[in-house]
Amino acid sequence: MFNFVRRTAAITLMLAGGASAAATSATPAPPHSPQQWRQAAIADIEAAYQITLDNHPGTHDPANPAFRNNLAKARSAGLALAARVRNSAGYRAALQRFNTQIHDGHAGVAVGAIDQLPLRWPGFVAAWRGDGMLVYKSEPGGPPAGARIDSCDGLSMTQLAERNVFAFERRIEERGHWWVYGRDVFIDKGNPFIKLPTRCRFTLNDKQTELPLAWRPLTEQATAWRNVNYNGPTLPVGLTEPRAKLYWVSMPTFQPDERQREAYRAMTAEVRDHRQRYLDADAVVIDLRDNQGGSSAWSLEFAQALWGAGRVSRSINARSAQEHVWWRTSPANIAYVAELVGLLRQEKQESVALEIGLIAEGMQTALARGEKFYVEQDSAAESGQDGGAGKPPDDPPAFTAPVYVVVPGQCASACLDALDYFTMFPNTKLIGAPSAADSTYMEVRVQDLASGLAKVIIPNKVYVGRARAAGQFYSPAIYVNDVEWSPPVFLKAIEADLAGR
Repeated sequence: MFNFVRRTAAITLMLAGGASAAATSATPAPPHSPQQWRQAAIADIEAAYQITLDNHPGTHDPANPAFRNNLAKARSAGLALAARVRNSAGYRAALQRFNTQIHDGHAGVAVGAIDQLPLRWPGFVAAWRGDGMLVYKSEPGGPPAGARIDSCDGLSMTQLAERNVFAFERRIEERGHWWVYGRDVFIDKGNPFIKLPTRCRFTLNDKQTELPLAWRPLTEQATAWRNVNYNGPTLPVGLTEPRAKLYWVSMPTFQPDERQREAYRAMTAEVRDHRQRYLDADAVVIDLRDNQGGSSAWSLEFAQALWGAGRVSRSINARSAQEHVWWRTSPANIAYVAELVGLLRQEKQESVALEIGLIAEGMQTALARGEKFYVEQDSAAESGQDGGAGKPPDDPPAFTAPVYVVVPGQCASACLDALDYFTMFPNTKLIGAPSAADSTYMEVRVQDLASGLAKVIIPNKVYVGRARAAGQFYSPAIYVNDVEWSPPVFLKAIEADLAGR
């Protein structure tokens, strides 16, 4: 995971795959009996609870007094299932229950690749759209694509998703997660603590049918349908013109490889160097489908090219004027941040290493004073500026053409930062699905558990006074509930909105 730190220098830290505060010397042998799987689940939940309690910023966050209680509930709920674990699927489900009870995307455990039963499906792939479930694709003899799935075994799709999916993974309160993960009602992952649906009712063109479900191994075709159904076919990083004066900006990743980085640079330079072309546009569409976050620098640079660097900077400063960064001063967190300094120096990132080194020193000093947090002295954004309302002499002409931002349900982290930037301006309208949401806890490290089967997720800092609250997501002005999510579908909705302006 990456996170763009809004400071005097832009710092991007590689955290999920980088250093760990507790390295293990060797990977232990995996469990091979029901008793060993059960013991591993119990031990890992107990350890995850204690490590989180000792190191997570939420434990002492005055803005989140429910964190400790949620963590205790997570321990109890996870252990209740752990006592019934007999295999790898049960182990995974017990630890996932631990996660869901905390209600924070940057707390809990990440289970690694462990032996599990082959995935199964009932012959069709589902897609959540709007407030219900549709059939996305189906094998011959199955329910028709586009049919609404009304109920299964007497339960609504909402009830079934709550029971079989969101009780064990993701966050039920984030509407974007329904668009991405609700479909897993019809994927059997071997969870021993749920009951799979056996018979469902479908409606298409006012005609209702009822079919039994025959669960069988997931096919390559099913996997392909499942991989594409919540984003639709996406475009590579770049700028295209589907029709004259309508520009399509594709941003499917903020973790670009070198080829994609070059595409981002070229796209941003094109907008900056030929800005009049976009000032005269009928619309600019920014497509975030498939985006899983990364570095916020790519969307920030594009926003500066489109709206003007001065306007964007003033708007960000006004938005984050009350924002501060508090670093949790546990010994393990300090060791991790100090280790980052060495890694950054090895990579010749001396200026960034200097800043992170100052943070590590500040954390150590605060810990010596018995303080739970080190507050960055320069982390509050500069205030007292006009927030973009005025027009200094060096500002380029204002960009006022309609902007449509295509939002997928998994949009989080740096993808949400992009929405923060784009929606600072009144000519922006969101289209697609609700986004996911972010925690205020950032810059995560991971720490191995003794079993070698999972890692604890520990953020090192918390944003205090961030304009976008923890758990806050974006809702689109235009929902696209079509079962197919493709550029032509979005263009049709955008053209209709433009015609109504």
